[in-house]
Amino acid sequence: MAGFDKRVDSYQAALAGLTDNMTVIAGGFGLCGIPENLIAQIRRLGVKGLTVVSNNCGVDEFGLGVLLKDRQIKKMIASYVGENAEFERQLLSGELEVELTPQGTLAEKIRAGGAGIPAFFTATGYGTPVGDNKEVREFNGRKYIMETSITADFAIVKGWKADWYGNVVYRHTAQNFNPAAATAGRITVVEVEEIVEPGQLEPSQIHTPGIYVDRLIQGSFEKRIEKRTTRAA
Repeated sequence: MAGFDKRVDSYQAALAGLTDNMTVIAGGFGLCGIPENLIAQIRRLGVKGLTVVSNNCGVDEFGLGVLLKDRQIKKMIASYVGENAEFERQLLSGELEVELTPQGTLAEKIRAGGAGIPAFFTATGYGTPVGDNKEVREFNGRKYIMETSITADFAIVKGWKADWYGNVVYRHTAQNFNPAAATAGRITVVEVEEIVEPGQLEPSQIHTPGIYVDRLIQGSFEKRIEKRTTRAA
């Protein structure tokens, strides 16, 4: 897949242009497949007033949770609070604007945004607070609510491997929200564990084509586990 070399040599270059009050879509699910170094760079930049779209918001001391701690997030669009006590505290105290969205609906809002679809109808949430003040239509005898799609100024994504042109492969469950997120950013930044020369990736195994990727950087990753459950031998 021919294209331009998308590699950048620093996290400063990877997130150049990110400023206050922008919208950021972050891939990942819990702590699985999160762009942890790009999140850390957002923290270093100190930008404020962000609207962040992600399945959840990390944990208290890692992932997107560090941005909550530093009061960099103004609004969170997510499907659940998870293991993040600070997220819960800010939500209940009214310090943080939160738009809780059913998980499948959130995934489709991002996918639709990346596909250029402005809105869609879903039965999920009809007759609940999720559907309040949303347009309702009936199809084949069933009521549906209209959900608008989501796009962002920046999408930050974690991949496994990529070539210079930004063709990305994700590993196992780390695909989660990452492929959809990669399509929905005005600027999409991907960090990966390994960058290979063009031609080294099997074309049929590529999950995100390089056409969606603007910047690519190789990093090292801590890969924390959100919650470890064990049993006695």
